[in-house]
Parts: sequence; C-alpha cells; structure tokens
Amino acid sequence: MNPLKSIFTAGALLLVAACGQGPDATESADRVFTHGQVWTGGDAAGVDAEAFAVKDGRILAVGASTDMAAYIGDGTEVVDLQGAFVVPGLIDNHVHFFEGSFTLTQVQLRDAATPEEFTRRIAEAAAKAPAGTWVLGGNWDHELWGGELPDRAWIDEVTGDVPVSVNRLDGHMVLANSKALELAGIDATTPDPEGGVIVRDADGRPTGVLKDAAMFMMDKAVPKPSDARMEEVFKMGMAYAAKMGVTQVHDMAYNYRSLETYRRLKDRDELALRIYAFTPLEEWQRMQGYVAEHGRGDDMLRWGGLKGFVDGALGSTTAWMYEPYADAPETSGFPLLSMNELQNRVFGGAQAGLHVTVHGIGFQANDKLLDIFENVAARVDRTDLRFRIEHAQHLSESAIKRFSELDVTASMHPYHLIDDGRWAVKRLGEDRLKGTYAIGSLMRAGGRVTFGSDWPVAPLDPIMGIYAAVTRQTLDGANPDGWIPDEKISVLEALRAYTVNNAYAGYQEDKLGLIKPGYLADFVVLSDNLFAIDPVAIKDVSVLRTAIGGVDRYRAED
Repeated sequence: MNPLKSIFTAGALLLVAACGQGPDATESADRVFTHGQVWTGGDAAGVDAEAFAVKDGRILAVGASTDMAAYIGDGTEVVDLQGAFVVPGLIDNHVHFFEGSFTLTQVQLRDAATPEEFTRRIAEAAAKAPAGTWVLGGNWDHELWGGELPDRAWIDEVTGDVPVSVNRLDGHMVLANSKALELAGIDATTPDPEGGVIVRDADGRPTGVLKDAAMFMMDKAVPKPSDARMEEVFKMGMAYAAKMGVTQVHDMAYNYRSLETYRRLKDRDELALRIYAFTPLEEWQRMQGYVAEHGRGDDMLRWGGLKGFVDGALGSTTAWMYEPYADAPETSGFPLLSMNELQNRVFGGAQAGLHVTVHGIGFQANDKLLDIFENVAARVDRTDLRFRIEHAQHLSESAIKRFSELDVTASMHPYHLIDDGRWAVKRLGEDRLKGTYAIGSLMRAGGRVTFGSDWPVAPLDPIMGIYAAVTRQTLDGANPDGWIPDEKISVLEALRAYTVNNAYAGYQEDKLGLIKPGYLADFVVLSDNLFAIDPVAIKDVSVLRTAIGGVDRYRAED
C-alpha cells in the first residue's frame, strides 16, 4: 500500500475525531500529515512526533495524530502517511547546478570502466551531435581502468571535426580532442598557465588533458548556451533534485549566468527549489554592487555568497600537499593563486558583508586557509562571518582542532570518501591517510560539519551521503567495516549535517532545518526509518515525497 495516499477527506476525519472544531477552534491548516514517523530535526536519535500541520508554507503544529484534529477545517487536505519516515528538508551544501543539470543531457562516462568503453561512448555521442555542437559532460574516472590518463589519440579518429571536451568527475581535469584544442588555440608552443597544467607526452605534445587553470582556456572556446536553453535545463535539474529529496542547494557557480537564470525563473514563478547562489570570490566587488542594487533575495532565492579556491583535487594530483604524491613524486600539488592574493579577496568579501567560503582539499591548503580566516577575522568589522571550507578533505591534527576554535564550518561531501577510498592510498600512502575525510574527528573536536554532494562530481543523493558517512563502505566492497572506520558517525549526526547544520551554514537556522511551528514547511518522506534499519540498508531507502514550503515538488506515486 502506498504510504502517501490520502485516504481520508477532511470531512471524514472530522467525523472520526469529533472534536476540536467549536466556536473557538484553532485556525485551520492547509494540509495535515498524520500517522507518520517524524524526526523533527532536534537532538533525539529517533522519531519524536507522528503528525504535523502546514499553513501558508509554514509548519503550524507538530505532535500526535490526535492533536491534529484541532487544525482540520473544510478546506484542509489530510494525508495519512501510514507509518512512513519524515525528516526536515535535506539541504545540499555544495552543488554546481549549471554543470550538474547539463549532465542530465550529456554523454555519461562516470562508469566507463575501460579505455575502450570510454572511447565507444564518446564516439556514439559525437555521431549524434547536431552540426556545430560540442560533446561535453563526461565525469570520467581514470582510476576505473588503473589510473592511466586518457589521450586525445583515443578519440580523435572517432570524433573527427566534432569538438570534444569531457571533464574528469572531480571537475579539475578535462580531456579535449584535437579539434577542441585547435579551437582553443592550444598547441605544443602554448605555455602552462599559472595555476594549471597542459599535460604533455615525452615529445612535448599536448595529450589533450588540461588541469585546473588550463581548463579555462578551453572554457573560452566552448559556445555558451542560450538563456532559453539554460532555463529548460535548470527546470530538469530542479525536478531531479526534488526526486532525490533535496529541498535547497547552495550553488557554487563559476559565473553570474546561473543567478540570472534563477531570477528569471523566479519572476515567472517557475523556481521549484530553494537556492542559495554563490558567485566567484575574485568578483567580490561585483557582488557588493549587486547586493546594493538588488538586495539579497528572499527565502526561495538568495545570493551574497562567494566561493574561492586554494587548490585542485586529489584525483588530479593538484590538491596542495606538504609532501610529493606517492604515485606522482614529481609533484605535491600547488596553490591556484598566491596566499596574499587569496587573503586580500577573503578580506574584501568579508568586509563587504558577504559570505565567504573557499575550496580546500590538501593538507597544506587547509592549513593555509585556516591561517587566512584567522587573520581576516581579526581585522574585519563584523563577527558573524560563518567562514566555510568546502571539502576540508585532508586535515592535519592541528587543523581538526582549529575548525572549532575559529568557528569555521567544514562543508564536506561524504560520497567522495567511499569513492576515493578505493584508490586514495596509492596517492598518499598509508601514513598520510590519517586526517583524510576526518568527519568523526571534526565532530568530536566540537567542529560544525555540514554535508552536500558536489554534484555532478558525485551523485545528487543525500541518502547515499548519509550511508557513506555512517558506514564508510567503499564502492568496491573492499572495506566492509568502513574505510578509516574511526571516522564513522551516527545516523543522527549525518541527518543533522544535512538539515540543521546546513541551515546554520546558510544563515537560515531560524527558519529551516527543523519541523517546528513557524519554520518553513520543507520536509522529505522516506520509505524507511533511518534510525531503525541496518545502516548498510540506508542506500536502498527511497524518497516518497519532497515538499518545499508545504507544496509537493515530488511524489513517488506520480
């Protein structure tokens, strides 16, 4: 039986309850949800309510099913949840919505496990590409076939004059074919840009792999989608997010086009997902002026966040470490800009009243970034900074303690750990695994941890994120007791990282993250009680309903 089916009309339930509707009755709700297992988002490690009422997009009341009779009027819709599990709306703290939404329509290479399959899929996409278009997307992972980087020679013959630029899943490398390199003006004489690498073979020939800042050279050559196309694809992305149980995303956009697309959709009442839009840190003065002209938005669409970078990624060997990589001793990664320049940007954005977060992956990157945050916090004329480090992936022992001491939020992405855990040891060696995805250590040290996906680098799937954080079982099945098991956390801690902690990390702790009277009515209905099942089974839990502001944005029965 479908646990979401509304089996009572408001009038029928009134006859059963036979109470609560006298002359002095409480105001009627728009919707009432009864007979559920509700975790309201507090400190209870389990169900702490069974019903709630919604009016005008906010939670009106929470309690037992019998309590809800007082809120049922002639126009109230009553939904019997039939024992389904309900949690506050799940917030994803870090997505790249433009890239993620477009991947829904682009070539998929995420599970291409051999060079032959990689080549076959690109050939198929090139054969179907309309004239004048590029083959983009991808999300390939060379670790699936042993770690050899792809080469444009693999795809040139099967793509011809169709330009191809497909990214590695971490977003810090692309493979381009010869046609795309030609259009981008990259050849054997092109120098490496600051903060990037053009990978070359033994003869100095570019292989087609571009890392970090070198990717920007390719980006300039790729045709930009029209406004209409962006709106179309963003609608697909919003519907997909709701299907996955996501009610809000913090979008780490690389430009302002995403923000402008959201605003157009909102003006037409077509925005179906809460958005907190971040823009590039280096353009903090532009956002300062933007806020002065347009304000900061509202509960559905907000802006004023800034996203910067220190380094690259572990998979691309561009994360900034103290020591060389075990499997690439010629490099220890590198910063993408000088620390003086980064500190100036952080100070400028913070002093302008904006919200600053910075990507930090490697051990050295995180240490340096914490230094910058400490220095800036001592100089700016404000206290509620809520600095965040995106990923906080490899942390020294001192860094783990400093997150709490400096009140810096660790914005982490647990799916990465069950993915990277398959091969990270060959990058770092056993001795450097301590402090890697140190979620448990951060929490025990009093640090605030929030969760997200980094979509499309990882799936837009908070249920899988909870599973990853709680079990730490790697995707290859090689770690049944968990990879670095001391860093496991509880279901309660994982749920809070997706709800109340994320609400705080977005300055919305007074209105989101809880199923509580007065709060916005964002909630997700799940097929199973996450507190009651074997943690290994969490990955099989399905989303039955996603509501934003009390409005259903996804129902499994539909």
